[in-house]
Amino acid sequence: MLTNKKIVLGITGGIAAYKAAELTRALIKEGAKVKVIMTENAMEFITPLTMQTLSQNQVYTDIFMNADEYDMAHISLADFADAFVIAPATANIIGKIASGIGDDLLSTTIMAQDKPTLICPAMNDKMLSNPIVQENINKLKKFGYAIMSSAEGELACKTTGKGRLPDIADIIEEIKIILAPKDFDGVNVLITAGPTEEPLDPVRFITNLSSGKMGYALAAAAHRRGAKVTLISGPASLSVPPVEKVVKVRTAKEMHKAVMESYKKADVIIKAAAVADYRPKISAEEKIKKDGKKLSLELERNPDIIAEIGKNKGNRVLVGFAMETQNLLANARQKLTKKNMDLIVANNLREEGAGFRTDTNVITIIDRTGQSESLGKMTKIEAADAILDHIKKITGRKRNRK
Repeated sequence: MLTNKKIVLGITGGIAAYKAAELTRALIKEGAKVKVIMTENAMEFITPLTMQTLSQNQVYTDIFMNADEYDMAHISLADFADAFVIAPATANIIGKIASGIGDDLLSTTIMAQDKPTLICPAMNDKMLSNPIVQENINKLKKFGYAIMSSAEGELACKTTGKGRLPDIADIIEEIKIILAPKDFDGVNVLITAGPTEEPLDPVRFITNLSSGKMGYALAAAAHRRGAKVTLISGPASLSVPPVEKVVKVRTAKEMHKAVMESYKKADVIIKAAAVADYRPKISAEEKIKKDGKKLSLELERNPDIIAEIGKNKGNRVLVGFAMETQNLLANARQKLTKKNMDLIVANNLREEGAGFRTDTNVITIIDRTGQSESLGKMTKIEAADAILDHIKKITGRKRNRK
């Protein structure tokens, strides 16, 4: 997502300036090219040499510096960037930008550019809550700047409150959001993810190996591309992407109920959850004890959520998954037709890099016209974007038929 993206990182004079080193390292690891602007006060907290070493680029500190021979730095950097990030952003720089003041290299460069810009406020909690600072933040939002909410916790002044620099991973995610195309803007997307758990007793349950990674990647990718995402998730030990709504469920019946309550508001439904086909007919109220006898377990069918939606989907786009161990394409096509899906994503559990609990996937995408596309091993976020690209084509065809 950030490979070869050009980021200009502005660092201002707050104690959180030291975290800019970690942010730079994370951006480089993601494949970005980073150039750094430091204010005079920032250099009191962290040295330009540190940032130069990490970014592998010259660090810019003076409005009269040249980026290249005969170039003015504030113009050259404005032209270089795909996006600007100010982290940490003090009350001072926020006030300058909101007032149109350009009196140092960073503020002047911001005035000279029109690229996506992310501002990450970090300061004392009382400074952050000051009505003038809040007015300036709201003003910048109205002008289209992306403003992250400060994190809450212990501050440098030994108080506890809101004002910490957001976590580096959250900043990276926000950069990906501001750089992503907004081709799903205004589209309501419902995504299910994770396994379900069907209890045998208060201690034991039937489940599967799904981690939820594919569904969560789809939710993150759709959100980045502007969709309004509702994520319905079974048990998963994953960081929840910053989507509009998250519904946590445990059993297949709970997932069925949540989906039925939400799907009519959706334009696109992606059923990535690995929902248990069966559940114990009787779930014991107390822990089942060993008594030396054989234990027989009677199962009954769970609701087939995607088949039920397929009968009542209207003009919605319905996407499902087929995890197979044999006859991948034949089984996937049969499932696509039988359950009235528009698209099915098939993968083979036996194939290296595909399947449960991995960070990669190997998928074949099949649509109702019979066309299929087999993709090589890729990360699950890359697979998610590929799936969304196919969904975009389908929504275009549906609009053309209206």
